[in-house]
Amino acid sequence: MNASFSQLSLAEPLARAVAEMGYESMTPIQAQAIPVVLTGKDVMGAAQTGTGKTAAFSLPLLQRLLKHESSSTSPARHPVRALVLLPTRELADQVAQQVKLYARYTQLRSAVVFGGIDMKPQTAELKRGVEVLVATPGRLLDHIEAKNAVLNQVEYVVLDEADRMLDIGFLPDLQRILSFLPKQRTTLLFSATFSPEIKRLAASYLQDPITIEVARPNETAATVEQRFYSVGDDDKRRLVRQILRARELKQAFVFVNSKLGCARLARSLEREGLNTTALHGDKSQDERLKALDAFKRGEVDLLVCTDVAARGLDIKDVPAVFNFDVPFNAEDYVHRIGRTGRAGASGLAVTLVSPSDSRLIADIEKLIRKKVELEAFEFEEDRPRGRINTGRRAWGGDDPRDAIEETPPPRTVRPTRRSSAPVDPFFSQPYEASEVEATPTWESASRTNAPRPGVSSNIKTKRKVAALFKPGD
Repeated sequence: MNASFSQLSLAEPLARAVAEMGYESMTPIQAQAIPVVLTGKDVMGAAQTGTGKTAAFSLPLLQRLLKHESSSTSPARHPVRALVLLPTRELADQVAQQVKLYARYTQLRSAVVFGGIDMKPQTAELKRGVEVLVATPGRLLDHIEAKNAVLNQVEYVVLDEADRMLDIGFLPDLQRILSFLPKQRTTLLFSATFSPEIKRLAASYLQDPITIEVARPNETAATVEQRFYSVGDDDKRRLVRQILRARELKQAFVFVNSKLGCARLARSLEREGLNTTALHGDKSQDERLKALDAFKRGEVDLLVCTDVAARGLDIKDVPAVFNFDVPFNAEDYVHRIGRTGRAGASGLAVTLVSPSDSRLIADIEKLIRKKVELEAFEFEEDRPRGRINTGRRAWGGDDPRDAIEETPPPRTVRPTRRSSAPVDPFFSQPYEASEVEATPTWESASRTNAPRPGVSSNIKTKRKVAALFKPGD
């Protein structure tokens, strides 16, 4: 039987916020992690993506920070006491929104800082004082160097999606940030996968952590139907359209491996009549947030994206995920298909496998410990609508107006009248060279070496050549 949030004995402001958000039963990671975090111990938690890790660390942190809440407007009474680090801007924004909802009835302040936007509004918010700071590593270091963020009173630090932060090269930034924190603190590390690098990171910065694993590491959700289709690159868009139509899917993620491929595929699908938007790292942060918000509201059917959207984004009721490109990193496959089948709902994950993807598929099989069955996809016969030119001098199709006789009636051929043009006999005779070649007048005149008046006899005159036009007088 699932544990209920009412059994946690949360403070009244937090309990009221949780009730209004419709939380009743805890997920396995929440049921195991929240009581441990409430005791102040370090935690190393692993769970499938989409199982509620955000609430698993946010609620106990807010519960323990309630002793510091203050109604004072002085920034000194609101130092940073909890730091949450995340790998992507979208995930940081999402977690910050959740923290604000949990703390809405408390006097605890929270803020989020990430790159891609102006620092001035973030600086003003930090100067007013916040207890909970959600940040991406790069932008947080910018604020630390500008002395906008002081972290010497941090009591709790959370590394969420830590494996992704290591994959994209944030380890040096993490080490710098952690060097600014007090030695005595509670450190929480949450991730969907446990790699050897993550375990080394935990050994360096966590003190006697309690490991919580609610599922086998790197295991995919049982609620997601996984299909692998062998298809050529030229037929991938056609396959996506047919599956969307056959399964009557209203929305879906479409993952690709490159930013350029993401932009091109989004334009191609848009031209084919599908309501599509693109999300990748070359877009401005404002464009990325607008695209994500439009997809959440249902204004966009397909979100074509890179792995920037593969981690942690919580968008409910997305029925399908398409891996248009097989991911280069096998662990990204687990995160990609975790965008569907969330909170116990069913989902579909379709991976399009080209002949050159055999090594990548082998890596995925090794990670999820399952044999991948490649299926051959049968395309429907595309029948164009309206009039169809069959090449037999007749139009075919389903439209009865297009019914034309197979054999057209014979046509009467009228003789054409050709007008006779006058013939010039000069042009009908072959060319014959004259027996005596006459010397042109202009050339014979130039052969006389008689000096011109006023010119020395030692100066040779220029040789004259024929001119196309006679110079004017």
